[in-house]
Formats: sequence, C-alpha cells, structure tokens
Amino acid sequence: MYNILVCDDEKDIVSAVEIYLSAEGYKVFKACSGREALAIMAREDIHLLLLDIMMPGMDGITTMTKIRESSNIPVILLTAKSEDTDKILGLNVGADDYITKPFNPVELMARVKSQLRRYMTLGSGSIKPSVMRIGGVELDDNAKTVTVDGDPVTLTPKEYDILRFLMQNAGTVFSPSEIYRRVWEDIPLNADNTMAVHVRHIREKIEINPAEPRYLKVVWGKGYKMEVNE
Repeated sequence: MYNILVCDDEKDIVSAVEIYLSAEGYKVFKACSGREALAIMAREDIHLLLLDIMMPGMDGITTMTKIRESSNIPVILLTAKSEDTDKILGLNVGADDYITKPFNPVELMARVKSQLRRYMTLGSGSIKPSVMRIGGVELDDNAKTVTVDGDPVTLTPKEYDILRFLMQNAGTVFSPSEIYRRVWEDIPLNADNTMAVHVRHIREKIEINPAEPRYLKVVWGKGYKMEVNE
C-alpha cells in the first residue's frame, strides 16, 4: 500500500481527492497548509504528495523547496489555470508534474500511478517495513513494540519515536537539532541537552552496557546514529 499526502486549503478538494485515491487502494493523509504537510512527512512514510500552490501561510512553492531539502518523493502540483508562472517555478524547484483544477479524476489517477511507478522502479522509493531489526533490537511499528534479544522493552512515546527514526535511517548520523526537528516536529530548542537525556534513557533500556553501547552510537561533534554492523 502506498501512502499519499494531499495538501490543499480547500477542504472540498481534499475530500474529493481522498475518495478517488481510497477507491484505488491508497492510504491518504490530509493537510490544509504547508506546515501541516511538512509535519506529516516528518512522522509518516509518504510516497507521493499532491500539493496546492496557493495556500495561506506557507504556500506550495515554499513547501516544495523545504521538501526537496531532504526528500525526493514525487510531487504533483494542484494548480489553477491562472497560475502558469507558479507552475514553472514549482517545476524549477523540484515538482515532478502538475494538474490544473478542476481536474478529471481519471487523469489525476493516471498521473499518480505514473509518478509512483517511476519513483518505485527508477528512483529510490521503497515501502519501509513495519518490523525493523538491528542486531538483537527489534521494533514492530504496527504493534508499537520493542524487544531486545526477545525480551520486551518499555519506552516512552518520544524514546520510541527517536529509536524508530534512527532505525529507519540506520548508519546515518543525525545532529541533535535534526533529530529534534524530525521527531518533535518543531523548532529545536535546547536540542543538545534534550537529546542527551533521551539517548541515555534509551541506552539504559536497549544496551547491555550503556557506557559501551553496541547500537546507539555517538559520533563526537556530529550527532547520533544506529550502528548497522551488529
């Protein structure tokens, strides 16, 4: 199942698109602003974004620019006929396609399927597994459980989210500020201390010897990562 995010400040359009996508078997996430879309993308595994250009607050072009800082998922712009200049700008900053409102549902579905096919076969798209394992650590994101060498471990919601994020991106080093931004979906405040406390607590629960961790490693001056060699 593919996850599709629909972002438009016109609720009727979002509801209509949701009906079309759901009928094709897609899981739909909804946002009414650019900031809300970015927050959803930070916590969910989104495979394609349908993005309106003209929205109050953070518009579609700004949102598109932010997304391309960290993601290459397909983005289809939802545009009005009068927005030709914005269409070009959107394509220039990384959008993959656009469709003009009011749109034909058949054409919309064709464009969605085309972009997903390209992304999943030619790009770097993948559906992340619900169960992740690194060494003896296993995280089941459907059941929201964590076990270490088969024994259940109890994590707080934020500890769980941090561990899941690092396991999804195993081997990649993230700064405290970046982890905070992705997990808390907010502007990093006192991120170094906050992350140090949470990482210490996670280590106490998943490591045999928290002072010499096998899994959750610190890269001095850079940040944290989940070791992939275990």
